[in-house]
Amino acid sequence: MTVRGAQRGASVRPDARAREPERLADQLAGLIGDTPLVELTELGGLPAGVRLFAKLETRNPTGSVKDRPVARMLTAAVADGRVGPGTGRRLLDSSSGNAGIAYAALGPLFGVDVTLVVPGNASRERLDRIRAHGAELVLTDPLEGYDAARARAKRLANEYPDTYWYCDQYANDANWRAHHDGTAVELLDQLAARDLAAPDLFVSGVGTGGTLTGIGRRLRGVAPGVRIGAVVPDVFPGIEGLKPLGASGDVPPPILDERLIDARVDVRLEEALPVCAELARHGLFVGPSSGANVFTARRLAADLPPAVRARGAVVATLLCDVGERYLSTGMWDA
Repeated sequence: MTVRGAQRGASVRPDARAREPERLADQLAGLIGDTPLVELTELGGLPAGVRLFAKLETRNPTGSVKDRPVARMLTAAVADGRVGPGTGRRLLDSSSGNAGIAYAALGPLFGVDVTLVVPGNASRERLDRIRAHGAELVLTDPLEGYDAARARAKRLANEYPDTYWYCDQYANDANWRAHHDGTAVELLDQLAARDLAAPDLFVSGVGTGGTLTGIGRRLRGVAPGVRIGAVVPDVFPGIEGLKPLGASGDVPPPILDERLIDARVDVRLEEALPVCAELARHGLFVGPSSGANVFTARRLAADLPPAVRARGAVVATLLCDVGERYLSTGMWDA
């Protein structure tokens, strides 16, 4: 059988071997960000005239918003020679789990070995996922919270400076800049594509403070009147991924710009979980911090001035990670 237009031995794709293969690290980095913006049109609980939008951060390669800052921090650290091939040092950081997964998954693509200090109450799925990627885990007392995990990481870094480079996502400017230069720009562009201006209200939880600070600063630069709301979880059992900030002993993350916050809403786990169940019934299977974000967005939307609601108010938040990470916690049992 003769194939017209082809000679014996000729390649149908003559450029296939000539092209240099793209590194896997670059391929995965290209999948981070540009997450969809969904309008939560089917949810109840919103005042008349309010539209609620959420960035679907579950679409990032490891399933959470943390891919954004982790990729940026890794890129900067390897470029500066602080960690990576030839340095002899491991990346060390503390995490509630999602950043840990991102470090563990993306680190090897940069030639970086990873050690993570994580509170012992992180869900089994998060811990198993970190181990699956080959990272070293150090668990701390869950009752001591995120501050204890961060303190343990700092001690390890001070005791073994030749072994570890301490990334410290709580104080690393590359964290908030990833959201300032990426997440916030995407949000504004996606709203503009719907003929909408910057949001009247943006809501975020605080883990490291990078999301609220980065997005908040970008939004304030574009729309000085935007209101910014922060989710404040209870101390225990708390909401995985979110940091309590209400008690006198709570330490705000160094990169958190608290001047941006107009309102703080206390959210208990038992208030966030029904919202997760509601979102799941509409096809969005997300974790408890996402439920807390939506709970807070609905609460603060009611406080927007009547004139803003009358012209059509826009509220924005994030759906931070996938619900599968919490199956062992019992949050879906009901």
